[in-house]
Amino acid sequence: MKRIWWLSLFVILLVGPSVQALSWAYPFVVWEGKVYEVKQEQFIEGNDIGYKIGKVETQPDDMSGNYYGDASNYYPIGTNYYKINGTSTSDAIAVKSDNQWVKAVYVHNAPFHIMNVLTNVYFISAVVVLMLIVIGIPFLPVKTRNE
Repeated sequence: MKRIWWLSLFVILLVGPSVQALSWAYPFVVWEGKVYEVKQEQFIEGNDIGYKIGKVETQPDDMSGNYYGDASNYYPIGTNYYKINGTSTSDAIAVKSDNQWVKAVYVHNAPFHIMNVLTNVYFISAVVVLMLIVIGIPFLPVKTRNE
């Protein structure tokens, strides 16, 4: 009987901590390193919408809450972002949802994530150029003193 009690306690302790749930304070989108809170009740008229500036490309991790790049905890990948005419993108942007545009207001800068660096086009370009230089060095002609 004592063994069953200890085994039951062990199983409860093993299984119990693995259950997690993440709840977001508000729906958001991330664009160019800035987090915008989506104001779902604030619709924007079509004539106030400017050009497309980006789209949702990643989703946050449901367990840790970590995210990188142009992400959203509410909208699916592929949802477009637009400039609002007469409003700076530093203040607000528009998100297209169900054939209407919703206002998303700047809240804060997104936290650092290493994937922001690793997926940056300048970083990738620098690594490629560096690799080409390193690979190309052994093939350079070597001059001797007698030449």
